[in-house]
Amino acid sequence: MEGIVVVGAQWGDEGKGKIVDLFCQDADAVIRYQGGNNAGHTIYHGQEKFALSALPAGIISPDKLSVIGNGVVVNPQALIAEMKELNDRGIDTSGLRISERAQVIMPYHIELDALSERASSNRIGTTKKGIGPCYSDKINRRGIRISELIDPEVFAEELKKFVHLK
Repeated sequence: MEGIVVVGAQWGDEGKGKIVDLFCQDADAVIRYQGGNNAGHTIYHGQEKFALSALPAGIISPDKLSVIGNGVVVNPQALIAEMKELNDRGIDTSGLRISERAQVIMPYHIELDALSERASSNRIGTTKKGIGPCYSDKINRRGIRISELIDPEVFAEELKKFVHLK
């Protein structure tokens, strides 16, 4: 099968998870290329219902490589919790790969998201999960990447560069 890209043209609840689950049956890999854990995708796989928000939809198919690409913003706590939930249900998540260039949602992104929404007279209805502030940092080259998060010394240096701005 040639590559297929599923793009959402709405704000959610459009069935992307179901479509990806259908297409991934004939795919070797399922790659999430953008977004964060602010919105979920519900998949019915066999007789089971899976509500995912951080993981790619293909993760429930154990023979597929599941990738979180560099355009995704990753909340490590949400990702680990979701992986644990799937592991507890017997789903093997060892096929997951994460781009070292994916941005990390830091606790201050979540707080800034909530503060911004609360202070605004023109609220946009954010989920307050830090997605927007994290993407802002990515665009402004002030963010922490997965590669920097996993190396404690590099992480400390990178955090020192930007935390005072927050």
